[in-house]
Amino acid sequence: MFHTVLIANRGEIAVRIARTLKTMGIKSVAVYSDADRNSAHVDAADVAIALGGESAADSYLKVEKILAAAKETGAQAIIPGYGFLSENADFCEQCEAAGIAFCGPTPQQIREFGLKHTSREIAEKAGVPLTPGTGLLDSLDDAKSAAKRIGYPVMLKSTAGGGGIGLTRCDSEAALIEAFESVKRQGQNFFSDSGVFLERFVDNARHVEVQIFGDGNGHVLALGERDCSLQRRNQKVVEETPAPSLPAATREKLMAASVSLGKAVNYRSAGTVEYIYDPVRDDFYFLEVNTRLQVEHPITEACTGVDLVEWMIRTAAGDAPDLNQAITPEGAAIEVRVYAEDAVRDFQPSPGTLTDVHFPENVRIDTWVSTGTDVSPHYDPMIAKIIVTGKNRAEAIANMVAALNETRMAGIATNLDYLRQIVASDFFASGDVATNKLASFEYQPPVVEVMQPGTYTSIQDYPGRVGYWGIGVPPSGPMDDYAFRLANRIVGNHEHSAGLEFTIVGPALRFHIDTVIALTGGRTPATLDGEAIEFWQPVGVKAGQVLEVGKAVNGCRTYLAVRNGFDVPEYLGSRSTFALGQFGGHAGRVLRATDMLRVSDPALPACTTAAPTHSPQPCPTALIPEYAQESDEGPREWHIGVLYGPHGAPDFFKEESIEMFFNTAWEVHYNSNRLGIRLNGPKPSWTRSDGGEAGLHPSNIHDTEYAVGSINFTGDMPVILTKDGPSLGGFVCPVTIAKAELWKVGQVKPGDKLRFKQLSFDEALALENAQDKAITDLSEPEPVGDFTIPVPDHSLSPCILAALPAAEGRPEVVYRQAGDKYILMEYGPLVMDLRFRLRVHAMMEALKKKPIEGIIELSPGVRSLQVNYDSRVLHQRDLVAQLLAIEEQLPPVDQMRVPSRIIHLPMAFEDSATLEAVAKYRQSVRDTAPWLPSNTEFMRRINGLESIDQVREVLFNASYLVLGLGDVYLSAPCAVPIDPRHRLLTSKYNPARTYTAEGTVGIGGVYMCIYGMDSPGGYQLVGRTLPIWNKFLKSPAFINGEPWLLRFFDQVRYYPVTEAELTEQREAFREGRLSIDIEDTWFDIGEHERFLKENAESIASFQQKQQAAFTEEVALWQADEEQQVEAALQAGPAIDPNDVDGHAVTADISGNIWKLLVEPGQSVEPDQPLLIVEAMKMEFSIYADRKATVSAVHCAPGKPVNAGDILMVLDE
Repeated sequence: MFHTVLIANRGEIAVRIARTLKTMGIKSVAVYSDADRNSAHVDAADVAIALGGESAADSYLKVEKILAAAKETGAQAIIPGYGFLSENADFCEQCEAAGIAFCGPTPQQIREFGLKHTSREIAEKAGVPLTPGTGLLDSLDDAKSAAKRIGYPVMLKSTAGGGGIGLTRCDSEAALIEAFESVKRQGQNFFSDSGVFLERFVDNARHVEVQIFGDGNGHVLALGERDCSLQRRNQKVVEETPAPSLPAATREKLMAASVSLGKAVNYRSAGTVEYIYDPVRDDFYFLEVNTRLQVEHPITEACTGVDLVEWMIRTAAGDAPDLNQAITPEGAAIEVRVYAEDAVRDFQPSPGTLTDVHFPENVRIDTWVSTGTDVSPHYDPMIAKIIVTGKNRAEAIANMVAALNETRMAGIATNLDYLRQIVASDFFASGDVATNKLASFEYQPPVVEVMQPGTYTSIQDYPGRVGYWGIGVPPSGPMDDYAFRLANRIVGNHEHSAGLEFTIVGPALRFHIDTVIALTGGRTPATLDGEAIEFWQPVGVKAGQVLEVGKAVNGCRTYLAVRNGFDVPEYLGSRSTFALGQFGGHAGRVLRATDMLRVSDPALPACTTAAPTHSPQPCPTALIPEYAQESDEGPREWHIGVLYGPHGAPDFFKEESIEMFFNTAWEVHYNSNRLGIRLNGPKPSWTRSDGGEAGLHPSNIHDTEYAVGSINFTGDMPVILTKDGPSLGGFVCPVTIAKAELWKVGQVKPGDKLRFKQLSFDEALALENAQDKAITDLSEPEPVGDFTIPVPDHSLSPCILAALPAAEGRPEVVYRQAGDKYILMEYGPLVMDLRFRLRVHAMMEALKKKPIEGIIELSPGVRSLQVNYDSRVLHQRDLVAQLLAIEEQLPPVDQMRVPSRIIHLPMAFEDSATLEAVAKYRQSVRDTAPWLPSNTEFMRRINGLESIDQVREVLFNASYLVLGLGDVYLSAPCAVPIDPRHRLLTSKYNPARTYTAEGTVGIGGVYMCIYGMDSPGGYQLVGRTLPIWNKFLKSPAFINGEPWLLRFFDQVRYYPVTEAELTEQREAFREGRLSIDIEDTWFDIGEHERFLKENAESIASFQQKQQAAFTEEVALWQADEEQQVEAALQAGPAIDPNDVDGHAVTADISGNIWKLLVEPGQSVEPDQPLLIVEAMKMEFSIYADRKATVSAVHCAPGKPVNAGDILMVLDE
């Protein structure tokens, strides 16, 4: 027996072959193209050899590369599977010439059966019935004469054809004349053989085939027949065995004919004899022989218990199975082929990333895909085969219906629903199958087709992604959750059902299913098949109708709910789209034209959406909000209720600043989106001159968790942190928007004015309860009554709900109000002290041991703990009382130690991605700044170091202790060097960068961060490391089902690598092929304190020198820095969608404009490329969707754009 076998294939068949080789104890060798380097068959094999190239022609069809791989690995045999080189006689000969066994038929058998005219001759001699037809035709005249003799309709066939190529039905002499040269040309182009012949065409024919196996010595065994009649364009869709309604006598004749044919040539290995079966005449005719393993071979294996791959390998090794045995198939088996293709769009291939894959466990699945698999456009789109068995056909059908109903696939279009409807059909149940049956099958796709996406259209759900704030995952969800929730309630959906959010400009959607919809939110012109429809009420939609939603007249965002909700997978507990993180919603992004949005079917086991809870009903007028209107007196003005805190006067702001804040009508800045709403207005006055250790500006504090809806002062400019905003940061927040008022932020537009009204906690709670009840009951909201702002019973800031003074073994603790859903606990003075962070940890552990009902999440900062709670369950005062009681019982942390891990990560110092982010900032935000052009040179100066090499040395010597996660999204660490001599002090970019590559390492203040995704940021950039977020959990380094690598108190240590090494390591780590060194240890605060004492003199010397350099450096530029920041912030507003007159062409991905392909005034045609956006090292063309004239261009080469930005305007 062989010790090593090479698999000359890819995809599911390569995975399936590797499985058998493993069972046989034979080493398997995989080969792979560049496009397949992360494919499942590479991991399934024991050894994998790269072929290079992406297309099949440059990889799997390169005979010399396949043979070289076999020689390199010592493979004694090659098994080709199906397709590619499986029926290439020359390849078979070359294998044998090289002393490598070919697991398949002989070269002569492949050649003789590969040409249809010679295979017919062999079949005729073996007594196999032939379809009335001809040999090779010399001319069109010969063809016409033969067709008259045979009788129309006829099939004109290329003798070397396959896969449905070179086949044309001709119903008349005119059709034959038209097709003759075309079929000859196809044969020449695809198979280098222009020979053609004719056969009688059998109407309503069935495709029945017989699996044979030969030992090459005259023994041939038939292993039963398969019915493969259900085909689409000559490609099989559903296969089954035994063939339904096939008379036993006919079955015996089929077996006998097939064995006779095999014996006629001493057939070797697996083969399939295909027949056309005429059920009317009960006759069968020879079609062809496939001299290879067939795609549908698993159903034969299921009914016979034979492993055909094992038999092929044994035969090639000279140990053929005994073919004189009688094998009688038992029961029934069915196979369906799952394709990455869009049945709505004429079955076009649908490459992309599968964001969710789930198969049932009790059936056979032959596949190469799983959640996170990238389906390449370079190969056949088949991604899986589902095989079921049963005692009889009816049971097998029931099992297949169940299996399909349990199967889930998302992210790209597949034919899953098409298969469901076929298998569940009456015609299939009755066995009424034929090769032309699917041509008349009326598929009813349960989808909504995106014809035009509108602006930043995304799938959201309520309440969004809850419970991951502490590691930097924002909740996302609808910006205006009030309108969104009402839309779901109007159509009767479960409250967690997914719907659509449109920003300013709505989409055009074609419904392929009867349903009920509701539009809510910002009012826009909306029509169904050209007829205007009303908002805030259920609207019936019929399959085929088109909904067009225009530009918002008032408000900013519009919502669409569809009965049952949209069927997209949950990611971290929510279906909401977080486009910046590239997960959630449909394919992890905003919608694009041609997207197919599946409508949920709660009856399906695969569907994870709950069934509707109510019948559709209109929304009462009293529940419809009055959005701020423009008036003659000026822009729209909104009044939004907020709670004071967590950071106010006199701790951070002067009293007059807080008064000014509440008395100001703040203007919404043009640079506002789902991450945050910037506000223009007067500058505050501060009680501090700077942020101390935390930064140069008085708004700076040590990193702390923000509340959703908090108004954060980044310097002197306030920003409302919204549903996709960051969770951890270093800026103060004087107020937080109440939960029941936060919806208004989703409807404000650039230029609107906002006034903030202070609410008490009790008023905010009353508003929320009234709002919840009104939505649930669809009834007029109850009045909440009058409330007053309570006067604190202490002399501290009114933001502080309670405080504990410092005591033996305990620092001071303050409990700050952060809206009506959060309390922020802060420990000690405003300095970085690891003892404070350990106190936070002790509090978290105490709350985990004795949970308080109503607490949702605990999120630590450097010296703080944010408690997120449900105020409807747990009142603020009760929570504070319980937190105070627990705090009093906590032991001192002086001798505390916590579990830690030392994580060794590679870093490429100042790699190209790092330098590119700096260059982009200079190009698009600010060209001159103290940290430009070199971040590391700035770090050298401000820390008093002698050279950039010294900066590098400190970075690689430091051990960074992780204090917080999510500093710039997705588990990005806020980590401090344990040794104070490694704490390089820096300021942050101001304004922040709009782009930082995922994996970039930055230093801000004294903290180190690794960017978890491509995102904005302000840290000084020093290099790049491995990805710390693994979206689909492909790497075993990501444990407990968590896509984040780092934990609190991990110690990160870097070692240097080249950029080329890192590039290879990053992909290998992401795909699970690279392991990293992780050491379990402890962080002991007592031990750390001893270290500080022992090195006190050296630490003080370093800090003194550092502070002197810092002071000197800052003095050089601080005076005019404020003016430069202000100029950068106010530069060049993006185009306001309200100002667009025509059809807006928007960016569906953030990146840089690489090339403009048209100019204003130019006429464009549908599908004409307009421009190219460069992002993620790839180029994305944006195409015209209509015949129009370019009226305006709002982008320029080299300039960055964000997803949803308007790039051009087209006039029809």
